[in-house]
Amino acid sequence: MTIVARGAMFNQKEATVMADERENAVSLRGIGKVFGETTALEPVTLDIKKGEFFSLLGPSGCGKTTLLRIIGGFEQPSSGSLNIAGQSVLGLQPYERRTNMVFQHGALFPHLTVAENIAFGLEMKRLPRDVISRKVGEALELVRLNGFGSRKVDQLSGGQRQRIAMARAIVNDPEVLLLDEPLGALDLRLRLQMQDELRRLHKQIGGTFIFVTHDQGEAISMSDRVAVMSKGVIQQTGTPREVYERPSNRFVAEFMGHSNFYEGTVRRRDADGAGEVSINGCAFPCRIGAGLSVGNSAFVALRYERVEVVPASAGGIGLEGTLVEENYLGPNVQRTVKLDALGTIIADTANNGRETTMSAGSSVLVRWSLDSATVLPTS
Repeated sequence: MTIVARGAMFNQKEATVMADERENAVSLRGIGKVFGETTALEPVTLDIKKGEFFSLLGPSGCGKTTLLRIIGGFEQPSSGSLNIAGQSVLGLQPYERRTNMVFQHGALFPHLTVAENIAFGLEMKRLPRDVISRKVGEALELVRLNGFGSRKVDQLSGGQRQRIAMARAIVNDPEVLLLDEPLGALDLRLRLQMQDELRRLHKQIGGTFIFVTHDQGEAISMSDRVAVMSKGVIQQTGTPREVYERPSNRFVAEFMGHSNFYEGTVRRRDADGAGEVSINGCAFPCRIGAGLSVGNSAFVALRYERVEVVPASAGGIGLEGTLVEENYLGPNVQRTVKLDALGTIIADTANNGRETTMSAGSSVLVRWSLDSATVLPTS
């Protein structure tokens, strides 16, 4: 009886793990990659849920494209296991996996028409001609390029080429669509248009998208979740809001947007977390997490948009300073202020048409809420 009970418990646990695996489009366990003596990817453990728009974000050389290529089968890992839809795919070729990749430059065949490019993968599967024709038409409709089937690739704009590359990828009904900086070669206007197209496609076809980018704004605006990478390591995974507003370490805080950065010592911490960090003798009000105590060294990050600058004549609570410069940036106004102890602090204020203009050299007050700053240990 005891043996049966233990076996039943083991089987139930195993079944739960298998059920969890089926909820994931991609599961990586200890996936690493070494090229000769260079470690491109430290062992990564990560689950990407079915239907997610998931972004791998980081600077050039951080390992994000290597990780994407491993998922797609274009690179073999040096260690670890990889499941797609609950099935191990290690050792399988790219065409044997339920994945398709869209590259930065599209990688279309220049000698084929648009329809022939899209049909290429279907023809490799030897599907009937009527099925291929129907699927190509559906794919063109999805990317809003009906009537473009007979055109040559060199007759297309950059944005149209990328839409055709996406059509060629999605026509094969992949479990996971892999996007390797597909918008990187486009100008700003086209990038914004294609971001909208990608979001629309993701909602319409309901698949799992894994998107590689070095652009923080792109990842924040498009993703359900983001993994921030540096030097082959995933530094933090979370929703765009979590990663942006509550970075887990200094690298993420610095990489995820414009912030004022300071180092100091925790001077006070109340029971509710309200406290102060002493920076060059100046009390910096902030909320301090449970991991820091009075006397600990601390790193403080304060986003530009969380800082308010008002004329000194407005009165109220704030640090006194001198306005160094004010820059009009269209949708926002950026101000640089000199504070005696902290040095310079920068503030971005949304331009609502009622923003007060201040002159360089004028006296101002600088303030922010307790919860605006991120306070982390320096080590």
